[in-house]
Amino acid sequence: MPNLASIDIGTNTVRLLIAEALGSTAYRPLYMEQEITRLGAGFHKGEILDQGPMERTVRTLERFCRIAMDFQVQEIYAAATSAAREAKNKEEFRALVQERTGLELNVISGDEEARLSLLGVHASLGRPSGRLLLVDVGGGSTEFILARGSSPEVIRSAPLGVVELAEAYVLSDPPEARELEAVARIVRERLSEVRHALGNLEGVLLAGTAGTPTTLAAIDLKMMVYDPLKVNGHVLKRERVQEILSHLQSLTLEERKRLPGLEPGRADIIIPGTIILLEVLEGWGFPQITVSEGGLREGLLLDLLARRCGSK
Repeated sequence: MPNLASIDIGTNTVRLLIAEALGSTAYRPLYMEQEITRLGAGFHKGEILDQGPMERTVRTLERFCRIAMDFQVQEIYAAATSAAREAKNKEEFRALVQERTGLELNVISGDEEARLSLLGVHASLGRPSGRLLLVDVGGGSTEFILARGSSPEVIRSAPLGVVELAEAYVLSDPPEARELEAVARIVRERLSEVRHALGNLEGVLLAGTAGTPTTLAAIDLKMMVYDPLKVNGHVLKRERVQEILSHLQSLTLEERKRLPGLEPGRADIIIPGTIILLEVLEGWGFPQITVSEGGLREGLLLDLLARRCGSK
């Protein structure tokens, strides 16, 4: 069976997965890596991506493509999300990626991002059959997918990106109470419409994907070296998330960078991300959240498998 690869190009992080296809719904991971390139640094909706972040991201893509060549990958499915989707110069970014790497970059819609993220999370959590609410905390927005099994019922996106929140509100070091209160207020306001659209959530499993929940799991587990197998499926109680947030808020940026489980490049955005999760847990009545290591990157690969192997 062929080796295939997927690349998730987010507002904050670029994630690579190389795997051996085992059929239309299964694969064996061969190599995984991620790098924070902060594509959306300084970006606000409807504006342009800056040259520096674009260059950092393309250099990472060049390196990922060289790794894929070493594994003799037959096809790479690369997709960009929020920042690229909303930028006025997204075609310039796509052309730069094509010129430097040969990749045909897919700038996917919010609904497609949600569908593929759910696909990756559902598989990583053992394909649960009940109702599930997935929270995907991103650099440019936060997505909510209410599903039964792998079938979405409601998809909503909130303009809550951890990069923008950090750049706009968390300016002091360590952050001041008024800044944190401002973030929490903005989060509550923007979540209210999403909560109304989701309806009855009784008996629903709350799951979280992307950098914020996986980082909180790693902090909770006091990981000196990140272990995706231990992070996947880890359960964070609401009270524990509150404890971690209180500790993070008391630390300077340099102190957060040295915290076990917290990737240094994520130290400046972990607080807004944690506030988003805590507002969902407290405001929506969930006692805990299950962390998924799988997400869009894994969903992209599963989608590629279905198209290549399912058609044979």
